[in-house]
Amino acid sequence: MNPESEQPQSTDPLTHKPVPPRPPVQDEDPDSNEDKQMQVAMRMVGSAMVFIGFLQVFLSASTGAEITIFPMIIYFGGMAMWAYSSVENATVKYAVMAGSAVCALAFMHFGEVLFWHKYIIYWGTIALVVFFMFKSPQKPAE
Repeated sequence: MNPESEQPQSTDPLTHKPVPPRPPVQDEDPDSNEDKQMQVAMRMVGSAMVFIGFLQVFLSASTGAEITIFPMIIYFGGMAMWAYSSVENATVKYAVMAGSAVCALAFMHFGEVLFWHKYIIYWGTIALVVFFMFKSPQKPAE
């Protein structure tokens, strides 16, 4: 028997029983790392677009000024981008994306923003922020 060919087996110091070797560590897929980076970038850009669109709607609603359809298109485009990168449930994700696309297309079709449009966007955004502010984060499954 060659002592060099045998691997030393570690033992538990308390029970002096042999400890099985650890399973090999699996390397992460480099594509999944790039996907995570793209999701973070899309989440940031989508959030920025929602904020920019909401800011213009908020200023218009508070001052009574007229706005064009472009803040609404920016807002709903950002909402679709944010939902694609952030929402885990596929049904909710695609429902939010479809609703955002329909709203943006409706504003493009009609070409004007009425007073009640601004207040629906304003209070809807506040409700969304309050919902996510009080929602407890879930631990990822291992």
